[in-house]
Amino acid sequence: GGGSNHRFGLDDAVLIKDNHVALAGGIRQAIERARAAVGHLVKIELEVDTLAQLEQALALQVDAVLLDNMSPETLGKAVALVDGRAITEASGRVTPNTAPAIAGTGVDLISIGWLTHSAPVLDIGLDFKP
Repeated sequence: GGGSNHRFGLDDAVLIKDNHVALAGGIRQAIERARAAVGHLVKIELEVDTLAQLEQALALQVDAVLLDNMSPETLGKAVALVDGRAITEASGRVTPNTAPAIAGTGVDLISIGWLTHSAPVLDIGLDFKP
């Protein structure tokens, strides 16, 4: 149980998202450009939303894969395909209700955007009295 941040800023690692891949002209090009831009100690994570994209990422030896909007069944297949060659991070459609099934797939990390984009607001007021 429990949770913690695994990223604190944009400089912690390179996260290549779908728009980066599109702008670079493909997965290989995006990863090659990222590797050329950062030192060898900086980890590279690639967002994938299909098993075919995952296979490309693994062939290019990324450090981590962000498995985006995959069903628990597909996540399980992805984890088996990765077989320890990269860190696996599940993201998308994660809620308190879906998290247990996602955790059961064996992914290394679960990103829960629900915590921030769906959290209720706290109504705080401040009154000054002269």
